[in-house]
Amino acid sequence: MKIRLWLYSGQVILLLLLCSCTRSNEEAPVIPPLTNPLSSPVVGYGIVRVSYTNVVDEPNPNALSLGYLRQGSIVQVIERRSIANTQGLTESWVLVDGNYQGWLQEAVIDIYDNEAQAKTAAESLTK
Repeated sequence: MKIRLWLYSGQVILLLLLCSCTRSNEEAPVIPPLTNPLSSPVVGYGIVRVSYTNVVDEPNPNALSLGYLRQGSIVQVIERRSIANTQGLTESWVLVDGNYQGWLQEAVIDIYDNEAQAKTAAESLTK
């Protein structure tokens, strides 16, 4: 009887050891996205405030022209960048998306937080 009890208890222990050694289902770590999901791909909305301005392919006054925008044109501002010019002064440029996707000097546009504000401002410029 003692041998059977010993064998039975040995089997139970062996069974418990085998169950505890099985591969556990580990959860994959949570990796946040590279960009904040609440962030917008648009910095703001810009209104061209000069008669005409040149949209260029890179933030440089001598860059290739992609086209022109007229006063009151509304564009999405995607990025802002400060660049040192040849005299060592910094110029602010914005990457815009509208009729053309390219760069404008920030001095030629007014930037608003949302499209509704930009449309209201554009109406006052085109009257």
